[in-house]
Amino acid sequence: MQLTGAQIVCESLLQEGVDTIFGIPGGAILPLYQTLPEYPGLKHILVRHEQGAAHAADGYSRVTGKPGICWATSGPGATNLVTGIATAAMDSVPMVVITGQVKRSAIGSDAFQETDITGITLHITKHNYLVLDAADVATTIKEAFHLATTGRPGPVLVDIPKDVQEELTEFEYPSEVKIEGYNPTNEGSAVMVRRAAKLINEAKRPVILSGHGVILSGAYGELISLAEKAQTPVIATLLGISSFPEDHFLYAGWPGMHGMAYSSLAIDESDLLIAIGMRFDDRITGDTSKFAPNAKVIHMDIDPSEIGKNINVDVPIVGDAKHILRQLIPLIEETSRVDWINRVETLKSEHPLIGVNDTDKLIPQFVINELYKATNGDAIVVTGVGQHQMWAAQYYKFNEPRTLVSSGGSGAMGFEVPAAMGAQLGRPDKTVWSICGDGGFQMTMCELATLAENKIPVKLAIINNGVLGMVHQWQESFYNKSYVATEYSANPDFVKLAEAFGLLGVRVSEKSEVAAGIAKAMDFDGPALIDFVVEEQENVYPFIPSGMSVADMIEGSQREKIRQ
Repeated sequence: MQLTGAQIVCESLLQEGVDTIFGIPGGAILPLYQTLPEYPGLKHILVRHEQGAAHAADGYSRVTGKPGICWATSGPGATNLVTGIATAAMDSVPMVVITGQVKRSAIGSDAFQETDITGITLHITKHNYLVLDAADVATTIKEAFHLATTGRPGPVLVDIPKDVQEELTEFEYPSEVKIEGYNPTNEGSAVMVRRAAKLINEAKRPVILSGHGVILSGAYGELISLAEKAQTPVIATLLGISSFPEDHFLYAGWPGMHGMAYSSLAIDESDLLIAIGMRFDDRITGDTSKFAPNAKVIHMDIDPSEIGKNINVDVPIVGDAKHILRQLIPLIEETSRVDWINRVETLKSEHPLIGVNDTDKLIPQFVINELYKATNGDAIVVTGVGQHQMWAAQYYKFNEPRTLVSSGGSGAMGFEVPAAMGAQLGRPDKTVWSICGDGGFQMTMCELATLAENKIPVKLAIINNGVLGMVHQWQESFYNKSYVATEYSANPDFVKLAEAFGLLGVRVSEKSEVAAGIAKAMDFDGPALIDFVVEEQENVYPFIPSGMSVADMIEGSQREKIRQ
Protein backbone atom coordinates (compact mmCIF):
# COMPACT_ATOMS: atom_id res chain seq x y z
CA MET A 1 0.00 0.00 0.00
CA GLN A 2 1.42 3.36 -1.04
CA LEU A 3 1.08 6.27 1.38
CA THR A 4 2.67 9.67 1.79
CA GLY A 5 5.24 10.23 4.49
CA ALA A 6 2.64 12.22 6.43
CA GLN A 7 0.10 9.40 6.24
CA ILE A 8 2.77 6.96 7.39
CA VAL A 9 3.43 9.13 10.45
CA CYS A 10 -0.26 9.01 11.37
CA GLU A 11 -0.58 5.30 10.68
CA SER A 12 2.51 4.65 12.78
CA LEU A 13 1.20 6.70 15.70
CA LEU A 14 -2.03 4.71 15.68
CA GLN A 15 -0.01 1.49 15.66
CA GLU A 16 1.72 2.74 18.82
CA GLY A 17 -1.57 3.44 20.57
CA VAL A 18 -1.40 7.23 20.39
CA ASP A 19 -4.67 9.07 20.92
CA THR A 20 -3.66 12.67 21.74
CA ILE A 21 -1.24 15.09 20.07
CA PHE A 22 -0.33 18.63 21.14
CA GLY A 23 0.92 21.11 18.58
CA ILE A 24 0.68 24.15 16.30
CA PRO A 25 0.83 24.01 12.48
CA GLY A 26 3.26 25.88 10.27
CA GLY A 27 4.56 25.74 6.73
CA ALA A 28 7.07 22.91 7.08
CA ILE A 29 4.64 20.58 8.86
CA LEU A 30 1.48 21.44 6.92
CA PRO A 31 1.41 18.18 4.92
CA LEU A 32 1.21 16.28 8.20
CA TYR A 33 -1.55 18.55 9.52
CA GLN A 34 -3.53 18.32 6.29
CA THR A 35 -3.50 14.54 6.69
CA LEU A 36 -5.00 14.63 10.20
CA PRO A 37 -8.69 14.68 9.09
CA GLU A 38 -8.15 11.19 7.63
CA TYR A 39 -7.33 9.92 11.12
CA PRO A 40 -10.15 10.72 13.58
CA GLY A 41 -8.51 8.45 16.16
CA LEU A 42 -5.79 11.07 16.62
CA LYS A 43 -7.10 13.93 18.75
CA HIS A 44 -5.13 17.12 18.14
CA ILE A 45 -5.00 19.85 20.78
CA LEU A 46 -4.17 23.23 19.26
CA VAL A 47 -2.03 24.96 21.89
CA ARG A 48 -1.13 28.65 21.92
CA HIS A 49 2.66 28.22 22.14
CA GLU A 50 4.93 25.31 21.26
CA GLN A 51 6.41 25.32 24.76
CA GLY A 52 2.88 24.55 25.94
CA ALA A 53 2.73 21.62 23.52
CA ALA A 54 5.90 20.08 24.93
CA HIS A 55 4.91 20.58 28.57
CA ALA A 56 1.41 19.23 27.87
CA ALA A 57 2.87 16.10 26.27
CA ASP A 58 5.11 15.77 29.33
CA GLY A 59 2.18 16.04 31.76
CA TYR A 60 0.16 13.55 29.72
CA SER A 61 3.02 11.07 29.86
CA ARG A 62 3.67 11.41 33.59
CA VAL A 63 0.11 10.53 34.58
CA THR A 64 -0.53 7.80 31.98
CA GLY A 65 2.88 6.15 31.66
CA LYS A 66 2.52 6.39 27.88
CA PRO A 67 4.79 8.55 25.72
CA GLY A 68 3.52 12.08 25.18
CA ILE A 69 3.37 13.39 21.59
CA CYS A 70 3.91 16.93 20.35
CA TRP A 71 4.37 18.46 16.90
CA ALA A 72 5.81 21.74 15.65
CA THR A 73 6.95 23.33 12.44
CA SER A 74 10.54 24.17 11.56
CA GLY A 75 12.61 27.08 12.85
CA PRO A 76 10.95 28.94 15.74
CA GLY A 77 8.26 26.28 16.07
CA ALA A 78 10.89 23.65 16.76
CA THR A 79 13.08 25.85 18.96
CA ASN A 80 10.06 26.79 21.09
CA LEU A 81 9.86 23.12 22.05
CA VAL A 82 13.37 23.08 23.49
CA THR A 83 12.53 23.99 27.11
CA GLY A 84 9.88 21.28 27.23
CA ILE A 85 12.21 18.70 25.68
CA ALA A 86 14.96 19.55 28.17
CA THR A 87 12.48 19.25 31.04
CA ALA A 88 11.43 15.78 29.89
CA ALA A 89 15.05 14.71 29.40
CA MET A 90 16.08 15.78 32.91
CA ASP A 91 13.14 13.93 34.46
CA SER A 92 13.30 10.81 32.24
CA VAL A 93 9.87 11.35 30.70
CA PRO A 94 9.10 9.40 27.50
CA MET A 95 8.07 11.68 24.64
CA VAL A 96 8.10 11.51 20.85
CA VAL A 97 8.55 14.93 19.30
CA ILE A 98 7.90 15.40 15.58
CA THR A 99 9.06 18.53 13.79
CA GLY A 100 8.71 19.66 10.22
CA GLN A 101 11.82 20.72 8.32
CA VAL A 102 12.44 22.68 5.12
CA LYS A 103 12.60 20.68 1.90
CA ARG A 104 15.63 18.46 1.42
CA SER A 105 16.99 20.64 -1.37
CA ALA A 106 16.91 23.69 0.94
CA ILE A 107 18.66 22.13 3.94
CA GLY A 108 21.87 24.00 4.67
CA SER A 109 20.90 27.07 2.63
CA ASP A 110 19.56 29.16 5.52
CA ALA A 111 16.11 28.89 4.00
CA PHE A 112 13.13 30.58 5.59
CA GLN A 113 12.51 29.05 9.03
CA GLU A 114 15.35 26.58 8.68
CA THR A 115 16.96 25.53 11.95
CA ASP A 116 19.16 22.54 12.71
CA ILE A 117 16.85 21.20 15.38
CA THR A 118 18.60 17.83 15.57
CA GLY A 119 21.84 19.62 16.34
CA ILE A 120 20.20 21.91 18.87
CA THR A 121 18.53 19.05 20.73
CA LEU A 122 21.43 16.59 20.54
CA HIS A 123 22.15 16.84 24.27
CA ILE A 124 18.55 17.04 25.51
CA THR A 125 17.10 14.05 23.66
CA LYS A 126 17.74 10.39 24.19
CA HIS A 127 18.18 10.24 20.42
CA ASN A 128 17.03 12.22 17.42
CA TYR A 129 16.56 11.65 13.70
CA LEU A 130 16.52 13.60 10.46
CA VAL A 131 14.48 11.49 8.03
CA LEU A 132 15.55 12.02 4.41
CA ASP A 133 13.47 9.31 2.72
CA ALA A 134 9.78 8.54 3.12
CA ALA A 135 10.65 4.85 3.02
CA ASP A 136 12.42 5.32 6.40
CA VAL A 137 9.55 7.05 8.20
CA ALA A 138 7.80 3.96 9.60
CA THR A 139 11.01 2.37 10.87
CA THR A 140 12.11 5.65 12.42
CA ILE A 141 8.83 6.15 14.26
CA LYS A 142 8.97 2.57 15.54
CA GLU A 143 12.52 3.10 16.79
CA ALA A 144 11.60 6.43 18.35
CA PHE A 145 8.87 4.85 20.49
CA HIS A 146 11.13 1.96 21.44
CA LEU A 147 13.93 4.28 22.54
CA ALA A 148 11.60 6.68 24.36
CA THR A 149 9.99 3.96 26.46
CA THR A 150 12.74 1.41 27.17
CA GLY A 151 15.79 1.60 29.40
CA ARG A 152 15.92 5.02 30.99
CA PRO A 153 12.95 6.76 29.32
CA GLY A 154 13.32 10.11 27.61
CA PRO A 155 12.32 12.31 24.68
CA VAL A 156 13.14 11.33 21.10
CA LEU A 157 12.85 13.86 18.27
CA VAL A 158 12.04 13.03 14.64
CA ASP A 159 12.66 15.83 12.12
CA ILE A 160 10.93 15.31 8.75
CA PRO A 161 11.45 17.62 5.73
CA LYS A 162 8.29 18.90 4.11
CA ASP A 163 8.85 17.06 0.83
CA VAL A 164 9.45 13.78 2.68
CA GLN A 165 6.01 14.23 4.24
CA GLU A 166 4.58 14.57 0.71
CA GLU A 167 6.56 11.72 -0.89
CA LEU A 168 4.79 8.45 -1.73
CA THR A 169 6.23 5.10 -0.70
CA GLU A 170 5.16 1.61 0.29
CA PHE A 171 3.96 1.36 3.89
CA GLU A 172 4.55 -1.59 6.16
CA TYR A 173 4.92 -1.04 9.87
CA PRO A 174 7.78 -3.02 11.45
CA SER A 175 6.79 -5.67 13.98
CA GLU A 176 10.00 -5.40 15.98
CA VAL A 177 12.97 -3.14 16.54
CA LYS A 178 16.63 -4.02 16.37
CA ILE A 179 19.03 -1.20 17.17
CA GLU A 180 22.65 -2.24 17.12
CA GLY A 181 24.36 -1.59 20.44
CA TYR A 182 21.16 -0.71 22.28
CA ASN A 183 20.22 -3.39 24.78
CA PRO A 184 19.06 -1.98 28.12
CA THR A 185 19.52 -4.17 31.18
CA ASN A 186 16.37 -4.99 33.14
CA GLU A 187 17.48 -7.81 35.43
CA GLY A 188 19.99 -6.96 38.13
CA SER A 189 23.21 -8.88 38.60
CA ALA A 190 22.44 -11.88 40.81
CA VAL A 191 25.74 -11.41 42.65
CA MET A 192 25.01 -7.77 43.42
CA VAL A 193 21.43 -8.52 44.45
CA ARG A 194 22.71 -11.08 46.97
CA ARG A 195 25.22 -8.53 48.31
CA ALA A 196 22.44 -5.99 48.66
CA ALA A 197 20.27 -8.47 50.55
CA LYS A 198 23.13 -9.21 52.95
CA LEU A 199 23.63 -5.51 53.72
CA ILE A 200 19.91 -4.99 54.25
CA ASN A 201 19.60 -7.99 56.53
CA GLU A 202 22.56 -6.82 58.64
CA ALA A 203 21.65 -3.13 58.83
CA LYS A 204 20.43 -1.54 62.05
CA ARG A 205 19.25 1.81 60.66
CA PRO A 206 18.44 1.36 56.96
CA VAL A 207 16.55 3.88 54.84
CA ILE A 208 15.00 3.40 51.41
CA LEU A 209 15.37 6.36 49.04
CA SER A 210 12.62 6.01 46.47
CA GLY A 211 12.98 7.95 43.22
CA HIS A 212 11.18 8.62 39.98
CA GLY A 213 12.47 5.32 38.62
CA VAL A 214 10.10 3.46 40.95
CA ILE A 215 7.17 5.30 39.37
CA LEU A 216 8.46 4.84 35.82
CA SER A 217 8.87 1.10 36.32
CA GLY A 218 5.55 0.66 38.13
CA ALA A 219 7.27 -0.90 41.13
CA TYR A 220 4.81 0.39 43.75
CA GLY A 221 3.74 -3.00 45.08
CA GLU A 222 7.29 -4.29 45.14
CA LEU A 223 8.49 -1.24 47.09
CA ILE A 224 5.78 -1.70 49.72
CA SER A 225 6.69 -5.38 50.00
CA LEU A 226 10.37 -4.61 50.49
CA ALA A 227 9.72 -1.88 53.05
CA GLU A 228 7.30 -3.97 55.08
CA LYS A 229 9.41 -7.14 55.00
CA ALA A 230 12.57 -5.27 55.97
CA GLN A 231 10.69 -2.85 58.28
CA THR A 232 12.56 0.02 56.69
CA PRO A 233 11.48 3.69 56.53
CA VAL A 234 10.88 5.00 53.03
CA ILE A 235 11.99 8.50 52.05
CA ALA A 236 11.03 9.78 48.59
CA THR A 237 12.85 12.17 46.32
CA LEU A 238 10.82 15.13 45.02
CA LEU A 239 10.01 13.23 41.82
CA GLY A 240 9.64 10.03 43.81
CA ILE A 241 6.70 11.47 45.72
CA SER A 242 3.67 9.20 45.14
CA SER A 243 5.90 6.15 44.65
CA PHE A 244 4.99 5.10 48.21
CA PRO A 245 1.73 5.93 50.03
CA GLU A 246 2.19 8.81 52.45
CA ASP A 247 -0.38 7.38 54.86
CA HIS A 248 1.77 4.28 55.33
CA PHE A 249 3.42 4.05 58.75
CA LEU A 250 6.85 3.55 57.14
CA TYR A 251 6.70 6.72 55.03
CA ALA A 252 9.25 9.25 56.25
CA GLY A 253 8.84 12.26 53.97
CA TRP A 254 11.25 13.70 51.43
CA PRO A 255 14.66 15.25 52.14
CA GLY A 256 17.10 17.86 50.95
CA MET A 257 17.18 21.59 50.41
CA HIS A 258 13.49 22.14 51.22
CA GLY A 259 12.43 18.65 52.26
CA MET A 260 11.31 17.66 55.72
CA ALA A 261 13.97 18.17 58.39
CA TYR A 262 13.25 14.76 59.87
CA SER A 263 13.84 13.08 56.49
CA SER A 264 17.28 14.64 56.12
CA LEU A 265 18.12 13.84 59.74
CA ALA A 266 17.05 10.20 59.30
CA ILE A 267 19.39 9.90 56.32
CA ASP A 268 22.15 11.50 58.40
CA GLU A 269 21.70 8.89 61.15
CA SER A 270 21.25 5.90 58.86
CA ASP A 271 23.78 3.10 58.42
CA LEU A 272 22.45 1.96 55.01
CA LEU A 273 20.89 3.80 52.08
CA ILE A 274 18.88 1.69 49.65
CA ALA A 275 18.58 4.06 46.68
CA ILE A 276 16.07 2.95 44.05
CA GLY A 277 15.64 4.78 40.74
CA MET A 278 17.13 8.06 41.89
CA ARG A 279 20.30 9.93 41.00
CA PHE A 280 21.52 11.63 44.18
CA ASP A 281 20.72 15.08 42.87
CA ASP A 282 22.52 17.99 44.52
CA ARG A 283 19.23 19.26 46.00
CA ILE A 284 19.15 16.10 48.13
CA THR A 285 22.81 15.61 48.92
CA GLY A 286 24.09 19.15 49.42
CA ASP A 287 27.74 18.74 50.39
CA THR A 288 28.38 15.18 49.18
CA SER A 289 31.34 14.76 51.55
CA LYS A 290 28.96 15.15 54.51
CA PHE A 291 25.95 13.31 53.08
CA ALA A 292 24.93 10.18 55.05
CA PRO A 293 28.42 9.94 56.57
CA ASN A 294 27.85 6.63 58.37
CA ALA A 295 25.89 4.81 55.69
CA LYS A 296 26.81 2.20 53.17
CA VAL A 297 25.03 2.67 49.84
CA ILE A 298 23.09 0.30 47.59
CA HIS A 299 22.20 2.03 44.33
CA MET A 300 19.72 0.51 41.87
CA ASP A 301 19.23 2.36 38.60
CA ILE A 302 18.55 1.46 34.99
CA ASP A 303 21.10 4.01 33.78
CA PRO A 304 24.63 2.78 34.58
CA SER A 305 26.04 6.29 34.12
CA GLU A 306 24.15 7.46 37.23
CA ILE A 307 25.72 4.92 39.56
CA GLY A 308 28.75 6.36 41.30
CA LYS A 309 28.38 9.69 39.52
CA ASN A 310 27.64 11.78 42.60
CA ILE A 311 27.93 9.41 45.55
CA ASN A 312 30.30 6.49 46.13
CA VAL A 313 28.39 3.20 46.04
CA ASP A 314 29.07 -0.04 47.90
CA VAL A 315 26.67 -2.21 45.90
CA PRO A 316 25.82 -1.05 42.36
CA ILE A 317 22.87 -2.76 40.64
CA VAL A 318 22.04 -1.82 37.06
CA GLY A 319 18.51 -2.66 35.98
CA ASP A 320 14.82 -1.88 36.14
CA ALA A 321 13.52 -1.20 39.65
CA LYS A 322 10.57 -3.58 39.38
CA HIS A 323 12.76 -6.43 38.13
CA ILE A 324 15.47 -5.87 40.74
CA LEU A 325 13.02 -5.66 43.64
CA ARG A 326 11.39 -8.91 42.55
CA GLN A 327 14.82 -10.54 42.66
CA LEU A 328 15.68 -8.95 46.00
CA ILE A 329 12.54 -9.43 48.11
CA PRO A 330 12.78 -13.24 48.47
CA LEU A 331 16.30 -12.81 49.89
CA ILE A 332 15.23 -10.36 52.60
CA GLU A 333 14.73 -11.69 56.11
CA GLU A 334 11.58 -10.65 57.90
CA THR A 335 12.76 -8.57 60.79
CA SER A 336 11.73 -6.02 63.38
CA ARG A 337 13.39 -2.63 63.57
CA VAL A 338 11.18 -1.11 66.24
CA ASP A 339 13.93 1.01 67.79
CA TRP A 340 14.87 2.58 64.45
CA ILE A 341 11.28 3.16 63.40
CA ASN A 342 10.57 4.75 66.78
CA ARG A 343 13.66 6.95 66.36
CA VAL A 344 12.36 8.20 63.00
CA GLU A 345 8.98 8.89 64.61
CA THR A 346 10.76 10.89 67.30
CA LEU A 347 12.53 12.91 64.63
CA LYS A 348 9.14 13.63 63.03
CA SER A 349 7.70 14.92 66.30
CA GLU A 350 10.80 16.97 67.17
CA HIS A 351 11.20 18.55 63.73
CA PRO A 352 7.73 19.24 62.32
CA LEU A 353 6.82 21.46 59.39
CA ILE A 354 5.50 24.95 60.07
CA GLY A 355 1.92 24.74 61.34
CA VAL A 356 -0.69 25.94 58.87
CA ASN A 357 -2.40 27.89 61.66
CA ASP A 358 0.71 29.51 63.10
CA THR A 359 -0.59 32.89 61.93
CA ASP A 360 -3.92 34.57 61.15
CA LYS A 361 -2.50 35.76 57.84
CA LEU A 362 -3.26 33.85 54.63
CA ILE A 363 -0.13 31.79 54.06
CA PRO A 364 0.44 29.35 51.19
CA GLN A 365 0.81 26.36 53.52
CA PHE A 366 -2.75 26.88 54.72
CA VAL A 367 -4.02 27.02 51.13
CA ILE A 368 -2.30 23.75 50.18
CA ASN A 369 -3.61 22.03 53.30
CA GLU A 370 -7.15 23.17 52.50
CA LEU A 371 -6.78 21.88 48.93
CA TYR A 372 -5.74 18.53 50.33
CA LYS A 373 -8.75 18.40 52.65
CA ALA A 374 -11.19 19.51 49.94
CA THR A 375 -9.99 16.83 47.50
CA ASN A 376 -9.51 14.10 50.13
CA GLY A 377 -6.05 13.68 48.62
CA ASP A 378 -7.68 12.27 45.50
CA ALA A 379 -6.49 14.82 42.93
CA ILE A 380 -3.57 15.01 40.55
CA VAL A 381 -1.47 18.02 41.53
CA VAL A 382 0.67 19.76 38.90
CA THR A 383 3.06 22.46 40.04
CA GLY A 384 5.35 25.02 38.55
CA VAL A 385 8.74 25.71 40.09
CA GLY A 386 9.66 27.65 43.20
CA GLN A 387 8.20 28.15 46.65
CA HIS A 388 4.71 26.95 45.77
CA GLN A 389 6.24 23.73 44.39
CA MET A 390 7.93 23.03 47.72
CA TRP A 391 4.80 23.84 49.74
CA ALA A 392 2.71 21.57 47.52
CA ALA A 393 5.16 18.70 48.09
CA GLN A 394 5.22 19.38 51.84
CA TYR A 395 1.55 19.93 52.63
CA TYR A 396 -0.41 17.86 50.11
CA LYS A 397 -0.38 14.12 50.89
CA PHE A 398 0.05 11.77 47.94
CA ASN A 399 -1.15 8.21 48.38
CA GLU A 400 -1.72 7.15 44.77
CA PRO A 401 0.96 6.68 42.09
CA ARG A 402 1.53 9.37 39.45
CA THR A 403 -0.41 12.06 41.30
CA LEU A 404 2.33 14.68 41.65
CA VAL A 405 3.56 16.20 38.39
CA SER A 406 6.41 18.68 38.69
CA SER A 407 9.48 19.86 36.81
CA GLY A 408 12.34 18.52 38.91
CA GLY A 409 15.76 18.52 37.28
CA SER A 410 15.13 21.32 34.82
CA GLY A 411 13.11 23.51 37.18
CA ALA A 412 11.09 25.06 34.34
CA MET A 413 8.85 27.96 35.27
CA GLY A 414 5.72 27.96 33.13
CA PHE A 415 5.35 24.19 33.42
CA GLU A 416 2.26 24.30 35.63
CA VAL A 417 -0.54 25.32 33.23
CA PRO A 418 0.22 23.27 30.08
CA ALA A 419 1.40 20.21 32.03
CA ALA A 420 -1.88 20.25 33.96
CA MET A 421 -3.73 20.42 30.66
CA GLY A 422 -1.89 17.32 29.44
CA ALA A 423 -2.47 15.54 32.74
CA GLN A 424 -6.21 16.22 32.62
CA LEU A 425 -6.48 14.89 29.07
CA GLY A 426 -4.48 11.83 30.08
CA ARG A 427 -6.62 11.18 33.16
CA PRO A 428 -10.09 12.64 32.51
CA ASP A 429 -11.38 10.59 35.45
CA LYS A 430 -9.35 12.61 37.96
CA THR A 431 -9.60 16.13 39.31
CA VAL A 432 -6.46 18.02 38.28
CA TRP A 433 -5.25 21.01 40.29
CA SER A 434 -2.54 23.21 38.85
CA ILE A 435 -0.77 24.95 41.73
CA CYS A 436 0.93 27.96 40.19
CA GLY A 437 3.28 30.73 41.12
CA ASP A 438 2.15 34.14 39.92
CA GLY A 439 5.44 34.43 38.02
CA GLY A 440 5.46 31.03 36.36
CA PHE A 441 1.76 31.27 35.57
CA GLN A 442 2.33 34.37 33.47
CA MET A 443 4.90 32.56 31.31
CA THR A 444 2.32 30.21 29.77
CA MET A 445 -1.02 31.74 30.73
CA CYS A 446 -1.93 31.86 27.04
CA GLU A 447 -2.85 28.19 27.45
CA LEU A 448 -5.96 29.27 29.36
CA ALA A 449 -7.42 29.74 25.88
CA THR A 450 -6.64 26.11 25.09
CA LEU A 451 -8.33 24.99 28.31
CA ALA A 452 -11.44 27.00 27.47
CA GLU A 453 -11.54 26.01 23.81
CA ASN A 454 -11.35 22.30 24.60
CA LYS A 455 -13.39 22.46 27.81
CA ILE A 456 -10.55 20.91 29.80
CA PRO A 457 -11.70 21.24 33.44
CA VAL A 458 -8.34 21.98 35.10
CA LYS A 459 -8.58 23.90 38.37
CA LEU A 460 -5.84 26.49 38.86
CA ALA A 461 -4.67 27.81 42.23
CA ILE A 462 -2.37 30.82 41.87
CA ILE A 463 -0.24 31.36 44.97
CA ASN A 464 -0.01 35.08 44.39
CA ASN A 465 2.59 36.76 46.58
CA GLY A 466 3.60 39.39 44.04
CA VAL A 467 7.23 38.26 43.90
CA LEU A 468 9.47 35.63 42.37
CA GLY A 469 9.29 33.86 45.68
CA MET A 470 12.24 31.48 45.74
CA VAL A 471 14.73 33.98 44.35
CA HIS A 472 13.26 36.60 46.69
CA GLN A 473 13.95 34.23 49.61
CA TRP A 474 17.57 33.78 48.51
CA GLN A 475 17.97 37.54 48.26
CA GLU A 476 16.65 37.87 51.81
CA SER A 477 18.95 35.16 53.14
CA PHE A 478 22.16 35.72 51.20
CA TYR A 479 22.06 39.22 49.67
CA ASN A 480 21.06 41.33 52.67
CA LYS A 481 17.47 41.76 51.42
CA SER A 482 18.61 43.34 48.16
CA TYR A 483 15.49 42.54 46.15
CA VAL A 484 16.70 43.08 42.60
CA ALA A 485 14.21 42.28 39.82
CA THR A 486 12.06 39.91 41.88
CA GLU A 487 9.08 42.07 42.84
CA TYR A 488 6.09 42.35 40.48
CA SER A 489 4.42 45.74 40.51
CA ALA A 490 2.03 45.18 37.60
CA ASN A 491 0.51 41.74 37.94
CA PRO A 492 -2.75 41.55 36.03
CA ASP A 493 -6.10 41.11 37.72
CA PHE A 494 -6.05 37.31 37.52
CA VAL A 495 -9.81 37.02 38.07
CA LYS A 496 -10.61 39.35 35.18
CA LEU A 497 -7.97 37.55 33.11
CA ALA A 498 -9.64 34.20 33.79
CA GLU A 499 -13.02 35.61 32.86
CA ALA A 500 -11.60 37.11 29.66
CA PHE A 501 -10.45 33.62 28.64
CA GLY A 502 -13.84 32.12 29.53
CA LEU A 503 -12.89 30.55 32.86
CA LEU A 504 -14.49 30.94 36.26
CA GLY A 505 -12.41 33.39 38.29
CA VAL A 506 -12.37 33.63 42.12
CA ARG A 507 -10.26 35.80 44.42
CA VAL A 508 -9.40 34.75 47.97
CA SER A 509 -7.46 36.98 50.35
CA GLU A 510 -8.59 35.78 53.80
CA LYS A 511 -8.24 32.41 55.51
CA SER A 512 -11.98 32.36 56.13
CA GLU A 513 -12.63 32.46 52.37
CA VAL A 514 -10.38 29.60 51.30
CA ALA A 515 -12.69 26.60 51.75
CA ALA A 516 -15.60 28.31 50.00
CA GLY A 517 -13.38 29.45 47.13
CA ILE A 518 -12.06 25.94 46.56
CA ALA A 519 -15.57 24.48 46.71
CA LYS A 520 -16.82 27.00 44.15
CA ALA A 521 -14.03 26.10 41.72
CA MET A 522 -14.57 22.36 42.19
CA ASP A 523 -18.32 22.65 41.69
CA PHE A 524 -17.86 24.56 38.44
CA ASP A 525 -18.25 22.42 35.33
CA GLY A 526 -15.16 23.56 33.48
CA PRO A 527 -11.77 25.19 34.00
CA ALA A 528 -11.60 27.52 36.99
CA LEU A 529 -8.96 29.79 38.51
CA ILE A 530 -8.52 30.96 42.09
CA ASP A 531 -6.26 33.93 42.83
CA PHE A 532 -4.97 33.30 46.36
CA VAL A 533 -3.50 36.61 47.50
CA VAL A 534 -1.06 35.37 50.14
CA GLU A 535 1.51 36.81 52.50
CA GLU A 536 4.48 38.13 50.52
CA GLN A 537 7.20 37.50 53.07
CA GLU A 538 6.46 33.84 53.81
CA ASN A 539 9.49 31.64 53.10
CA VAL A 540 9.99 27.92 52.60
CA TYR A 541 11.41 25.99 55.53
CA PRO A 542 13.31 23.80 56.21
CA PHE A 543 16.17 25.24 54.16
CA ILE A 544 19.57 23.68 53.61
CA PRO A 545 21.55 26.27 51.63
CA SER A 546 23.04 25.06 48.36
CA GLY A 547 26.23 23.03 48.79
CA MET A 548 25.84 22.75 52.56
CA SER A 549 24.83 19.92 54.87
CA VAL A 550 22.23 18.90 57.43
CA ALA A 551 24.30 20.66 60.08
CA ASP A 552 23.54 23.97 58.33
CA MET A 553 19.78 23.40 58.08
CA ILE A 554 17.48 26.30 58.93
CA GLU A 555 14.17 25.06 60.33
CA GLY A 556 10.82 26.83 60.48
CA SER A 557 11.20 27.58 64.19
CA GLN A 558 14.07 29.91 63.24
CA ARG A 559 12.22 31.91 60.57
CA GLU A 560 11.47 35.01 62.66
CA LYS A 561 15.05 35.10 63.93
CA ILE A 562 16.31 35.04 60.33
CA ARG A 563 14.25 38.12 59.44
CA GLN A 564 15.45 40.26 62.34
